Amino acid sequence: MRAAIAFSGGVDSTAAAVLLKRQGFDVLALTMLLPGEINPGATQAIAEAIDVEYATLDVTVDFESLVVEPFVRGYLDGLTPNPCVTCNHDVKFGILLEEARNRGCEYLATGHYARIADCDGTPYRILKGVDLKKDQSYVLWTLSQKILKHVLFPVGELTKGKVEKLVRETGVRDMVQPESQDICFLSGRSYYELLESRAPEAIRPGPIVDTGGRVLGQHEGLAFYTVGQRHGLGLGGHRALYVTELRPTDNTLVVSGIEDRKSREFAIHSVNLTPGDVSTGIISCEVATRYQGRPLPAEVEIYPDKTGKVRYTEPGPPAAPGQSAVFYRGDELLGGSIISG
Repeated sequence: MRAAIAFSGGVDSTAAAVLLKRQGFDVLALTMLLPGEINPGATQAIAEAIDVEYATLDVTVDFESLVVEPFVRGYLDGLTPNPCVTCNHDVKFGILLEEARNRGCEYLATGHYARIADCDGTPYRILKGVDLKKDQSYVLWTLSQKILKHVLFPVGELTKGKVEKLVRETGVRDMVQPESQDICFLSGRSYYELLESRAPEAIRPGPIVDTGGRVLGQHEGLAFYTVGQRHGLGLGGHRALYVTELRPTDNTLVVSGIEDRKSREFAIHSVNLTPGDVSTGIISCEVATRYQGRPLPAEVEIYPDKTGKVRYTEPGPPAAPGQSAVFYRGDELLGGSIISG
């Protein structure tokens, strides 16, 4: 069987390529070219060192329109977007998977810390990675059954320590590329710098008000804040206050006290259920509203138009519009949604 690996030349994708080869796959290391992100000479050298085929795919134009532009628009709309979710759905498991299939690959593998379970013909299920500290299932909730039958997560059964050890034993540890510690397309810039160059109107100062409309101070630009944030408000002398709303229509930041910030329910849209078609009704599960956030018991009510509501069993953290609300039952990823503005 032939499998492509989404190959950045980092520790995780290098280990995934090595594991695929050991499992008997004919491996193609397929590198997406993005401005300032990947050094194709370095990734090709690693692919040659581990003796796998290498190819590149320039996705610059598509990545700009599918990921970067929606990211900027989200901040203009007062949202807190998650570009990794968008990239996985539209680019990695969209454009890159299509390229892999065109090159004769039955599968596209990635270095995500997650697992896929296929139980005797029942729907493919996504499970959390064995290393819960590295688990990346949160950003995979958009994947459908049609996609999952062509996807592999080779490092999902390993801890990060074992992945590092595997790459050292392979002899290419000194060649692998540094891991990205931030949003990949920022290339060392802060997202504030990106917004300043692309959408300066997103960082205009404006009033900070409480829920009664009383002006408490001035914010530095809505893009600097997210729902639930406490620190960095510049409101010294006040009791503990948290961001509860970003209002781009009048460039206003709304804050409230700790008792007001707890969320009992919030609206969602773009619901996807991993096992298959979205059905209406109520699901009892756990919901995470942040990457690496702790899933909390909740009921998810789903409507026919793939919108719905999440109701916590007990008051939970505030939900930031634009982020993902992801549904779990134990280690299984049930699906997810976007938190409505």
